[in-house]
Amino acid sequence: MKLVVCVVHNRDKSKMTESLIRAGFKFTVIGSTGGFLREGNTTMLIGVSEDELPALKEVIRENCETRDQMVNVMPFEAAPPGAFIPSPVKVQVGGAVAFVMNVDEFYRV
Repeated sequence: MKLVVCVVHNRDKSKMTESLIRAGFKFTVIGSTGGFLREGNTTMLIGVSEDELPALKEVIRENCETRDQMVNVMPFEAAPPGAFIPSPVKVQVGGAVAFVMNVDEFYRV
């Protein structure tokens, strides 16, 4: 048994959850916030057997796409008065980060 902790961008949440349901995976959704851009993410806890793991990885790959986004390096409110505000920079957002962990015991009550 494996526990997959998958963090996806909020823009991919609906597409991802619908695909997981259609594929028959059971999961729990937790709202979370990214550290770098401070944007909304969704963290999914997905329990799978060892043989279901490749199918789950494919669902994640198909539904979580990366995209470019322009962001300000320094939040405007953090800049001291009269400070130079640099031009926005392009960063890649989206996609997914998945952690696969072994589960020693699982039971449902």
